[in-house]
Amino acid sequence: MQTANTSEGIPAQMRLGLLSPLYLRRLFERMGATYIKLGQFIASAPTSFPAEYVEEFQNCFDRAPPVPYSEIESILREELQRPLDSVYEYIDPVPIASASIAQVHGARLKSSQKDVVIKVLKPGIEDTLVADLNFIYLVARVLEFLSPELERTSLVAIIKDIKESMLEEVDFRKEAVNMEAFQRYIEAMGFDRQAKSPFVYQHCSTKRVLTMERLYGVPLTDLDSIRSLVPDPELTLVTALNVWFGSLISCESFHADVHAGNLWLLRDGRVGFIDFGIVGRISPRTWAAMEIFLASFATEDYNAMASALSEMGATGNDIDVDSFAKDLQNIFSSLQQELDTEIIVAAARSSDAAAVSANVVVDERQMNALFLDLFKMG
Repeated sequence: MQTANTSEGIPAQMRLGLLSPLYLRRLFERMGATYIKLGQFIASAPTSFPAEYVEEFQNCFDRAPPVPYSEIESILREELQRPLDSVYEYIDPVPIASASIAQVHGARLKSSQKDVVIKVLKPGIEDTLVADLNFIYLVARVLEFLSPELERTSLVAIIKDIKESMLEEVDFRKEAVNMEAFQRYIEAMGFDRQAKSPFVYQHCSTKRVLTMERLYGVPLTDLDSIRSLVPDPELTLVTALNVWFGSLISCESFHADVHAGNLWLLRDGRVGFIDFGIVGRISPRTWAAMEIFLASFATEDYNAMASALSEMGATGNDIDVDSFAKDLQNIFSSLQQELDTEIIVAAARSSDAAAVSANVVVDERQMNALFLDLFKMG
């Protein structure tokens, strides 16, 4: 079996010329919000794009020059429809972060004196996204028409999914609903001592403005800071995984953009989940197959694993399950030798969430390589 890093199938002019992964990633970063988000989608979809592009786009940074505070202030006034000093004690004009779609400012509420962050949609972004995404969708349709063999790549369907996801991300009302649903799940499952999502202040949140509780902590990528806050960083990872896996079963929707930058270790030792712009939902049929997959993973039952993956739609309809199972066995045997660490997943269907235990963080590139190998077999 070829490794996930192969360049076979990618023309030389794409690898070395104007469409090389490095050039394309830098081009996307220069072209703005739509293409940065598209690049991030490529990085998170190893089954849909060549390995070289998946790996390169993991370096696609969503950062952009800040919009002048005067423009942010104008949007706040327009959205809230009242004097800002009647809502906020102060707003820091220097942004905490500035990405392609939104800008975040620290502030304090006037009524409660609570520290908050205000996420503001940048001016003109929604129109830009709609125009760019419609153009990309049209190009995909034309390409499939001109090259019917491209239909089997589901290019149009992929672009349609990206379009729907991006347009949901610029409606902060939906993000607020997602955040509140996740917090309800945390409290209902008794995870409130282990995890937290920001509280949403609805009286000063709209489609283009999201005011939420400010969480203080460090990203899970900052290992030195984590070690200074908790005695067992490994346990922090296990907690985050337990909470997230539980949400697949017990929450209306789950956080679909989970990476270390969106997971924080808070000062009180809890794991903070932030940025709920992208969420997912799992159908009962898919979840039942996923349960079988997780159980078969733990017991190394590769036939059951192959059947479960097929049921989840990860393979073609005419898959040879026995051959697929043998390929899976080869993949996971190789995986045990190549990965720097191991994850052990135990799933149990009950009133409680699925339980997960892990040694240390698994390298994201290695996991993407695994997914690419699985996709090739499928």
